[in-house]
Amino acid sequence: MSGATTEDTEQAPPVPPAGLRATARIRAEADGRGGTALPLLAGEGPLALRRTRSPSEAEAGVMLVGAMSAPLGGDHLTVEAAVGPGAHLVLASAAATLALPGRTGAPARYDVHLTVEDGASLRWLPEPLVSVRGSDLRVRTRVRLAPTARLVLREEQVLGRTGEAPGLLRSRLTVDRGGPPLLDQELACGPGAPGGWDGPAGLAGRRALGQLLVVNPAFIADPPAAAVLGEFAAVTPLAGPALLVTVLAPDALRVRELLDAACRTYGR
Repeated sequence: MSGATTEDTEQAPPVPPAGLRATARIRAEADGRGGTALPLLAGEGPLALRRTRSPSEAEAGVMLVGAMSAPLGGDHLTVEAAVGPGAHLVLASAAATLALPGRTGAPARYDVHLTVEDGASLRWLPEPLVSVRGSDLRVRTRVRLAPTARLVLREEQVLGRTGEAPGLLRSRLTVDRGGPPLLDQELACGPGAPGGWDGPAGLAGRRALGQLLVVNPAFIADPPAAAVLGEFAAVTPLAGPALLVTVLAPDALRVRELLDAACRTYGR
């Protein structure tokens, strides 16, 4: 046998392990008796799903429960929820989501796809997303609404844990209603974000932010007015039967207080 060459004995560079891939799928349908059934409720990996009681008999409740630490760098998590005609769904999460750094330095992805059909409603009310130092997370939320669908969507972000610098967080929210876009906005915060993100025209030193989007066909006849809810909180009517509440605050508790008050006023 011939001797081994240098090429034979050299080891190939290690291939970085692929990040975790997991998807949670929810399908809600009217049950024909004034309630909502859940024919599809399937979670994977860290995305466990649990049925919950809803204050309304017409609504079905689902809780998203984190079964392990995620997303880490390189992970790709997806939540897909479809609400059929005349169905009503409340989708929430049990705890805050921590964006954590991974071993490879690759960014993590968290995609949310929501579809709400005619006469249906969806309340998407996750707990805050915390951007941990050294993390890199890209969040993409896409919502497709039928013309008579209703939506209440809450997003909250916390930049770093107590006394900690944030990671890089890039978030985009796109909402289409009956085809045309209703809202398309993007946020980038933390190291690597465009300059000025933390300046007076950006977050002004605040480390917690949130928004509440309400889409309701009733706003066509009775449109909400623009309003100021506090020093760094405002209500903005959108070009459609919708409004957007935007909040900046020193901490997540204050963000939740303001968004809860707005939800009681506009989200019923």
